[in-house]
Amino acid sequence: SIVTNTDLTDLQWIQASLPVRNGGLGIRRVSSLASSAFLASAAGTRDLQTIILRRCNTPTDLAVQQMLDFWMKKYNEVGAGCPVGDDMKKQRSWDKACVSTDIIKLMANLPDRRSQARYHAVAAAHSGDWLHALPVSSCGLRLDDEAIRIAVGLRLGTKLCEPHVCPCGSNVDPQGTHGLACRRSAGRTMRHHALNDLVWRALGRADIPAIKEPAGLLRSDGKRPDGLTQIPWQGGRCMTWDVTVADTLAESYLATTSTEAGAAAEGAASRKEAKYQAITGTYSFVPLAFETMGPINTKGISFFKELGSRLTASTGDKRETAFLFQRISTAIQRFNAICFHGSFPQQADSDS
Repeated sequence: SIVTNTDLTDLQWIQASLPVRNGGLGIRRVSSLASSAFLASAAGTRDLQTIILRRCNTPTDLAVQQMLDFWMKKYNEVGAGCPVGDDMKKQRSWDKACVSTDIIKLMANLPDRRSQARYHAVAAAHSGDWLHALPVSSCGLRLDDEAIRIAVGLRLGTKLCEPHVCPCGSNVDPQGTHGLACRRSAGRTMRHHALNDLVWRALGRADIPAIKEPAGLLRSDGKRPDGLTQIPWQGGRCMTWDVTVADTLAESYLATTSTEAGAAAEGAASRKEAKYQAITGTYSFVPLAFETMGPINTKGISFFKELGSRLTASTGDKRETAFLFQRISTAIQRFNAICFHGSFPQQADSDS
């Protein structure tokens, strides 16, 4: 909390201690890992101990049985069974029960639909990829301290600011999420252009020439898609794409995002597909829908995995897919911070 300049409640600490893939920050508690680490270590070294001590009259290690009894008693309530076979040697196999227990406690205490939607979203695939990124500025993977504070606050649902009135006239609550979707926020347009540019540049690195906003290619309302490949992408067809970002916590989405991760992104993608129905007979269309809390629509994830594979084929680096998702996730968090600050009234310069 000192590093991120954030005051966390007990419930927020539980979420922070979860693995990144489960919506946390990956800052694990020693108390939750101790039994899993001990039992996995005991299982992993059992054969070696037997060989070393086979000629010794050594009694059975009672500590292992005591720890196993403790683990079974503590985690039986979540239906956890003792790992078997080679899984007994893996700390992650023992740790699953601990993580499940924390998630159950967390979900049972989330106060409202906004909190539920937030947690479902941050626990979705690739929502936390920014936490795995090395802070390399030249690769677009660095967030400044304030952006990290806001990213952590949005992920955990902490207080980010004092309540105030946005320049658009709306009230902004202490979580500061209004700016993520405020129509007067300049960050929304910047965010769209940045994500579109990220896709265009990745295609170029994969040796797939592409252009932005192709002339003469119009959707049903007369607007153009965000980009078009100039050579076939799949099935002999060129690929066209369009980027959109939906706010996970918008009132219009809460009914679905509070129960299903990525529901806002999937809905936005479906609307894009309907608008581009007229060109799908000639081009392959891929909707790239993102949410402010991190989820990406299913077809978007498939596209980025394919693009990552083609980047690997071009560069020879097997980490290209992971780097691509990290750049996307980092960009979303960076512009979330810009949108957040856009909700504050601009201070006029004084002539003092």
